Amino acid sequence: MKLGFCGLGLMGAAMVQRLLKAGHEVKVWNRSREKAEPLTALGAQIVSTPREAAEGTDGVLLCLFDAKAAEAVVFGADGIAQAAGLNWLVDHSSIDPEATRNLAARLAQSCGADWIDAPVSGGIPGVEAGTLAIMTGGSETHMPEAEAAMRAYAGNITHMGPSGTGQATKLCNQAIVATSIAALAEAIGFARRNNINVDKLAPALAGGWADSKPLQIFAPRMIEAQAKSIGALSTMLKDIDTLIANAQQSGAPMPVAASVQQMLRVASAMGLGQAEVSALVSVVLPEQRDAFLRQISA
Repeated sequence: MKLGFCGLGLMGAAMVQRLLKAGHEVKVWNRSREKAEPLTALGAQIVSTPREAAEGTDGVLLCLFDAKAAEAVVFGADGIAQAAGLNWLVDHSSIDPEATRNLAARLAQSCGADWIDAPVSGGIPGVEAGTLAIMTGGSETHMPEAEAAMRAYAGNITHMGPSGTGQATKLCNQAIVATSIAALAEAIGFARRNNINVDKLAPALAGGWADSKPLQIFAPRMIEAQAKSIGALSTMLKDIDTLIANAQQSGAPMPVAASVQQMLRVASAMGLGQAEVSALVSVVLPEQRDAFLRQISA
């Protein structure tokens, strides 16, 4: 399949690697070209504009920070919407459901292409293993072709309904993950203050009701900050801000998620926004902060 890909952050670059290994031809664009250059060794073709990334392809995929970035890449100068013959666009960015619906309507009116919202869960380890969970929203017309591309890095793809429902499902996911990480941080803080060997905590709870992927992945990373981040705290805060805003609009009570939002904001105020989300433990164990600050500067 001939594909375009825009947005080569940690997730986007890993996705492109999987697409290339699966045998797809991929044109790539990123605002800072240097992030694209390592992918040329794997067969990617670097282009100068998002429009070039989309032209002559079966479809184009995005992995960007927010709705503002997505709007600029699609509808800005030399944007994707100007590409001739575009059929579908997959957006892996995590953005507001209402913003997604507006962007999808605008793309359909502009060039007739389908906007498929397709946020993901599983992080970089999920991309590398090809096991990401992807929640999609939008028209089913081009969903089979889009899913065929996403299978390069996804193990579970579920169509949730019309435009925006993929993004709303991702917010449900983030509510569960963020509250789990916050509870884990508190448990590690409690364990350390009660003379428990924290290195034994995750193994001790394995197989019990407290066991989970966040426990097994993040507990060791909270105890000892790693050189390589697997997802920024600022990204989680952005998603939880979006969750709470949508909860207010829909009247959904979310007292636990609202508390976690403030915990994430405290960590950000401590200078840890660009550290990985494991740095949340620093709110309850301030002595961990310096190690995560070193992660940022590494």
